[in-house]
Amino acid sequence: MNDYNRQSQEEEQLLYNHWLELVQVEQPIELIDRFRTLFIHGNGYGDRTIADALEKIAASPYAEQEFKYILNRCCHILINRWQTYPSKQAAIPELIALFEEAPKIALGYSRSRSACSIPKLVNQFTESEQYLTLKRLAKVITHSSEDSSNSKIPATLALGSLIPRYPYLYKHCLLSDDSTYEQQKIIQKIQAQKQQQFEIDLSQYVAHQVRKAQTARRQTSISFGRNIQPIKNPTLLGDPELFFALKQFVGKVEGADTYRQLAGRFTANASTNQSYGSFKDDLYEYLISSITDDRYGKCQFNEKLYKQLQSTLPDSEGQKLTEFLTIRTCSQLLNFLVVESPARPNHFVFIDLISNLGPTQTTGLLLKIVLICGKVKPYLEKRLAILFGHYEFCTRESLVWLVKALENLNLALSTNFGKVDVSFLR
Repeated sequence: MNDYNRQSQEEEQLLYNHWLELVQVEQPIELIDRFRTLFIHGNGYGDRTIADALEKIAASPYAEQEFKYILNRCCHILINRWQTYPSKQAAIPELIALFEEAPKIALGYSRSRSACSIPKLVNQFTESEQYLTLKRLAKVITHSSEDSSNSKIPATLALGSLIPRYPYLYKHCLLSDDSTYEQQKIIQKIQAQKQQQFEIDLSQYVAHQVRKAQTARRQTSISFGRNIQPIKNPTLLGDPELFFALKQFVGKVEGADTYRQLAGRFTANASTNQSYGSFKDDLYEYLISSITDDRYGKCQFNEKLYKQLQSTLPDSEGQKLTEFLTIRTCSQLLNFLVVESPARPNHFVFIDLISNLGPTQTTGLLLKIVLICGKVKPYLEKRLAILFGHYEFCTRESLVWLVKALENLNLALSTNFGKVDVSFLR
């Protein structure tokens, strides 16, 4: 990397400064046309200094490994600026879609050795993680409230088309390893906006349905239709599934206790535990109390869960419980229950749980873990992002189990960590 910096840093900075200056004075349509000429056509760019700098970068022996980062940053220089102006945000998906032209133009392209490599490098960029995150961002930006209803999203579309629905995945799906601090802040802002809108839509819909039921008991359906305007369900769950999930996540699930109350009692007791080993024993009891299917729990799951906990940091069992041990145990549990990593995307336990307990109670089990150790919430979100990426190009209709899990987790996190209040459903 040091050799690369010495050889190409000046040309790279020329490129960045060029876009930083132009984005302040030119309109998106002009800038997109410039991008097309410089990166897609590869010739005829008006500023010869910039064209030469790009050719030197492309001719570098490090180009194949570094070019995707350079082009990604050039894109984000424009995106970061446009994102701050609502009137210019529509240009962001247009810029990102521009690179879909690259393979067609590259086929018949032949010039000097260095220039010829530019289309090749652009093609490689379209296969990179950086471009995939850009395409996901384009979906989020173009998503409108009109797309939110169940009927507007064909089941034959790829799972990836649903990314706008799940703000808790944004940090993991819309950013790549080379994302700058500014990019992270922009995604954080978009996430907050989308989350707030979902919570508003959910609150309004639930209140509407409750009011609708109350009115229907007092009036005829004809007079009801005149009094209350319909509001769309903001989830992909049917009403029975939605209200069952909400009552699970905010209502009483074990006796007179909610998930939050159960977690509060567990953490209060855990702070007085004698040892890490006894904490694991208590954690096991805390978790299996949610397994309402006794046959599934006693015959299969409980033993697997017990073995998982016993194999977690066995040498520390005599130690006093610490925050580190709690976080490590809970993160290892989420590996076991959902999925470990993109490199090892085995998720048989997760599918088995959903098949036997259903997506809502499975989500409840995950929620119990996050409620006793809030620091693993991003870790849980990352597990779902791994599954999302694993199945991103499969159709929604072939992944009903995963879509329902994603929807349930959206509800669980919104009702327990967001500002939405549907406690009146208890």
